[in-house]
Amino acid sequence: MYKNLHQDWYRNAVFYSLDVESFYDSTGDGVGDFIGLINKLDYLAGLGITCIWLIPFYPSPDRDNGYDVMDYYNVDPQLGNLGDFAVFIEKADNLGIRIIIDLVVNHTSIQHPWFQEARKNKNSPYHDYYIWSEEPIEFDESRLMFKGEEETVWTYDKSAKKYYLHRFYKEQPDLNLGNEAVREEILKIMGFWLRLGVSGFRIDAAEIMVENYGLVGVDEKTLHDFFNEMLDFALAKKRDALLLAEVNGKPDEIKKFLGKGNKVHMLFNFYLNQYLFLSLVQNKATSLKEAIQNLPKLVHKNLFLNFLRHHDELNLKLLKKNEMKQVFDKLAPEENMRVFGFGIRRRLSPMFDGNQKILRFVYSLMFSLPGIPMIRYGEEIGMGDDLSLEGRESVRTPMQWTKNKNGGFSEADEKDLVHPVINKGQYGYQNINI
Repeated sequence: MYKNLHQDWYRNAVFYSLDVESFYDSTGDGVGDFIGLINKLDYLAGLGITCIWLIPFYPSPDRDNGYDVMDYYNVDPQLGNLGDFAVFIEKADNLGIRIIIDLVVNHTSIQHPWFQEARKNKNSPYHDYYIWSEEPIEFDESRLMFKGEEETVWTYDKSAKKYYLHRFYKEQPDLNLGNEAVREEILKIMGFWLRLGVSGFRIDAAEIMVENYGLVGVDEKTLHDFFNEMLDFALAKKRDALLLAEVNGKPDEIKKFLGKGNKVHMLFNFYLNQYLFLSLVQNKATSLKEAIQNLPKLVHKNLFLNFLRHHDELNLKLLKKNEMKQVFDKLAPEENMRVFGFGIRRRLSPMFDGNQKILRFVYSLMFSLPGIPMIRYGEEIGMGDDLSLEGRESVRTPMQWTKNKNGGFSEADEKDLVHPVINKGQYGYQNINI
C-alpha cells in the first residue's frame, strides 16, 4: 500500500513485539515460522501496527530464548530461511509495516564458531573477541543478571585454561567490545540486515555494553563512543534507520545514551514503566508524575518507547525496596510469581485478575504518556501466563488464535509444541483467543 519514507517515521509508530516461534505454525511441526507470520500480517495491519520488533530468530541452541546467537547472518532453520525472511519484509512493506530486529552483540552463544575457535587457540584472532582472566575478578552481585540461576560471572574453560566473562548464562560468553575487530564485525552484521530491508535494531543489553568491567586498557568513553559509530553507520546505509536501546537505568544513566542526539534514537522507558506500576498499586498518580518530571530532557529527535509488558520479567530494579515490596504484594503475592529477586514473571491481565475496566484504563494511560507505545503479542486479547513453566517461559506461551486445537497456533501434537499452550482455566485458549 504505502511506506512512510520520512526519517522520523518512528515518532508516529505503534510497535508490536513478537517471537516468530510462538506466533503461528504453518507447517504443523509445532514451531511458529516466517511463513506463518506472513499469513498473519494482515491481522497486525488491521490492528494499526506500524512497526514489528522481532525477538531473535537467528540459529541458536536456545538456552536463552534465542539470545544466545550461534550465527548472526542466518535464520534458524526451524523458522524458515533467508528467502522466507525476504518475502516477509516485502509483504510487511506493502502493508506499511516496518521491521526492527534484535542486535544481540553483548555476547554470543558458547557454540558460536568464534568462541569455539577462541577457546582452543589462544593465538587465534578470535581469542580476543572474548574477555578472559587467569582468575575470576571480584564482582558485585548486581552484575548477576540471572541471580538465582547463575552464581558467578566467570566460568573456567578447560580448553582455554582460563576464565571467561558472562554477565548472563554461562552459555553466553561476553564479547570484547574493546576490540576494534569485534566492533567492525558488529557494523558488518548491521549492514547485512539493513541491506535485507529491516528498518533498524533493538540493541540488547545496551547498558552492559558500555561497562569496562574485565577489560584491560579500555575506558567506558570508548565503549560509549561506539554507539555514535553505530548510529553514523546505520544512517549512512539507510537514512531512516532506527536504533532503539535497551537501557534499564535511572535518569542520569539514561542521559549517557542520548548524548547530543548522536547515539540512539529511542530508549525503552524502563524507568517510567516501573513507577507506572507503583502508582497503580498505590492508587494515586504521584509516583508516576514525579517519574515523568525526573526523566531527562530529550535532545534532538530522541524519544522513549513506552510499554506495559514484554517477553522478559516486569523488572522493578529501579524502585526502592519498600516500593518494590508494594508492587510484589499486590501484583505478585506468591513467590512463584517472582524471578531473580527483582522481577515479576506474569502477563498483564492476570496481574489485574482479568478486570477489563482496569486493563483498558492501564492501556489508555500507557498510550497517553509522552513517547511511543509498544504492545506485546497476545496482550491485545488479554492472554494469560503459565506459572508451571520455568523462569520467564511463563509469559512466552503460543499465540491463541482460535478455540480449536492448540488455540489455532499449530496442528502438531501438544507434546511437540515449541512451548506449551495455555489449555485450561480462565486464560485457556478456549476462553481467550483472537
